[in-house]
Amino acid sequence: MFKNSMFKNSNENVTAPVSEGKTYDVKIEDIAQKGDGIARIEGYVIFVPDTAAGEEVTVKITRVLPKYAFATVVE
Repeated sequence: MFKNSMFKNSNENVTAPVSEGKTYDVKIEDIAQKGDGIARIEGYVIFVPDTAAGEEVTVKITRVLPKYAFATVVE
């Protein structure tokens, strides 16, 4: 009766406010369960390994997914 295409994930059309390969200045707001720092740009979560809460760092985005991204610190 209903086609699966009618129930598409609403995040499919959402675009991330960051782009892979670009750099951004961020503040690490929290630490994730696995130890990565968490920064946010426009509410969008960015995981940054080897950082501590409160740090202000420049990061380079390495992978962008619909709900979050991964980045590394630029030195």
